[in-house]
Amino acid sequence: MTMRAVFGVRETIGIVFSSASARIGLAILLVLVLIALLADLIAPYNPGERVSQALMPPSEKHILGTDDLGRDIFSQLIHSTRLSLLIGFISALAATLIGTVIGLLAGYYGGKLDEALMRITDLWLAFPNLLFTILLVVLFAPQVGNRIVPIVVAIALGSWPTAARLIRSAVISLKQSQYIESARALGASNARIIFKHILPNTSSLIIIEVITLMGNAMLTEASLSFLGLGDPRAMSWGMMLHYALARNAIYLGMWWWFIPPGLMISLAVLAVILIGVGLEEYFNPRLRRRL
Repeated sequence: MTMRAVFGVRETIGIVFSSASARIGLAILLVLVLIALLADLIAPYNPGERVSQALMPPSEKHILGTDDLGRDIFSQLIHSTRLSLLIGFISALAATLIGTVIGLLAGYYGGKLDEALMRITDLWLAFPNLLFTILLVVLFAPQVGNRIVPIVVAIALGSWPTAARLIRSAVISLKQSQYIESARALGASNARIIFKHILPNTSSLIIIEVITLMGNAMLTEASLSFLGLGDPRAMSWGMMLHYALARNAIYLGMWWWFIPPGLMISLAVLAVILIGVGLEEYFNPRLRRRL
């Protein structure tokens, strides 16, 4: 990593702490990360173990009651934080990496390569994202043996076009800069220009895109799990909603089973949105003038 890249990352971190909305979002996200890391210490019971009678309402022993198998719902909620955040982050990171590579190639080399890559991107965007992820999970989950990996891959493959367009626009603008022309005149290779001059200057955009896509990825995972396409051997907020619906918790008015995971999903998405808004306020001159 070059000094410019390091500076870009440090600058982005500094911007997060200077923005009120970004600080709030970061605080929420850090709390969720701590919950995920310390789930074994926070959760009072094993989330997969029957600890009481089935369908018990909230009580002193069970803050959020129990499910139809007598498992502690609060413990499930805490442990679900791990998988939900992990899928969201890995999917967003993978999608951003794919989009960054395509955006760099299209923006820097231009011409027919740019046209071909952008046509592929447009076609990808035209296909409904959720339907695409559902098809991939249904097709490949039986072959892999679990559904978590196909879900991550499907979300990443369905989310990269926005990153590709964003990076492409930035690269087109950067490659016309005077210092890029100077580097080219001094005989710098395309690879050197891309990795030493262009890529470091897009680091802030890459960070913003990872954060933005993370929220979308968590919503997509929750949607897939809610539809019954999640891994039944793993626990996530979306799977909790799926089980609550399947056991008629919504119709029976058992709010303690379906409202908490819904709130956790909303809270996690709100956190990444607030961080993204804070970064966007800084990097978008129009928003800065309004504020």
